[in-house]
Amino acid sequence: MLADDPSATIAAIAAAAGVDRRTVYRRFASREDLMAAVYGARYDAVEAAIEAARLREAPVAVALHRYVEGIVAVNRAWPVETSRMLREVTLQERRRRLIDEVDTFVRRATDEGLFRSDLPPGWVAAVLPPLMVHAAEDLPGLSAAQAADVVVDTLLRGAGTPGALLLVPGKPA
Repeated sequence: MLADDPSATIAAIAAAAGVDRRTVYRRFASREDLMAAVYGARYDAVEAAIEAARLREAPVAVALHRYVEGIVAVNRAWPVETSRMLREVTLQERRRRLIDEVDTFVRRATDEGLFRSDLPPGWVAAVLPPLMVHAAEDLPGLSAAQAADVVVDTLLRGAGTPGALLLVPGKPA
């Protein structure tokens, strides 16, 4: 419900859950407390996906696929508007740790030759999250694993055909 309407009221959320709003307020003192719990649960799921991907130990290609598959599944299970999470003070440190973990993985993947080293710093880390969001939202007919295949292939091979570079102005043929 919050994914469809981030401004949904406690009364509307309670009605959708089939409970009285007082029941919600017994558990959450305010709407902000409810939102913090939702965001916290999403971060729990992201942390679990990162842990399951074994970004530090698994072969980089395997870890990348596991990570993308896990995050696509999280995005589908917790489709809340994430920009609001950026303002949640209690989650900022958790978010920073997760970003650092992924950034470390991207550097490892670059060092091991999975990603190009001539790309601007931070480029892969910047384009990967939107790809995972689009896969979660725009490929509902695919399993999380199949959607991860699409994301990883797009990330590693790009969307152009092998001959496309011949058509780019300013690029040598």
